[in-house]
Amino acid sequence: MQIQWLGHSAFKVTATGAQVLFDPFLNGNPSFSGNYEELIAGTTHVLLTHAHNDHWGDTVDILRKTGALLISSPEICDYIEMNHEGLRVHAMNMGGTRRFGDIAVSVVRAVHSSSYNTADGQIIYGGTPMGLILKAEGKSVYHMGDTDIFSDMALVEELHHPEIGLVPIGDNFTMGPQIAALAVNRYFDFRTVIPCHYATFPLLEQSAEGFKSLVQKGRVEAIAPMETIEI
Repeated sequence: MQIQWLGHSAFKVTATGAQVLFDPFLNGNPSFSGNYEELIAGTTHVLLTHAHNDHWGDTVDILRKTGALLISSPEICDYIEMNHEGLRVHAMNMGGTRRFGDIAVSVVRAVHSSSYNTADGQIIYGGTPMGLILKAEGKSVYHMGDTDIFSDMALVEELHHPEIGLVPIGDNFTMGPQIAALAVNRYFDFRTVIPCHYATFPLLEQSAEGFKSLVQKGRVEAIAPMETIEI
């Protein structure tokens, strides 16, 4: 399995039988420097944790160009079905797990909000924000989405045992470095931790070094935007 950080909370996961994009905010993302058309080519699934524009990003364009399947909340899927004919969506909600060919996806809580601002100024309710766990090649990747710490993270660990954590550390809109490190140390047994949702905008934490110094469990891979690691 390969995991590529595309900046902010966007990730590309390449595994047997699937090419998955999490929260594909690419165009307009100051940290994204790849070739957009080349990067999205071959995408099979888009996993969207919530509707905020810095996560929704290029979702509709990617679905249209690749034929990928969107997996997200019922509200987001319904909105896309009603406004973009012919795109493939699959709605899920808290506690659900479903297999899609060579991958499986589980939905867990996130403590945040969810809405989408359209180009004409509408604010669209995006349902409940979620964390998404991708299982492929016998491995599990937990994208926390945007979230604060919450004690039921202990249940996420007990039920799903995720090995790789994609953890927001940017503060202001999500956990900051200290609280994110507490979440990792107290609730999880991650083998690999990849921090995200930082350094994109001035309001956010600009470095992962503080987070990295506080994590006591697992290996922190503070990779650069566009960098790929093999898991």
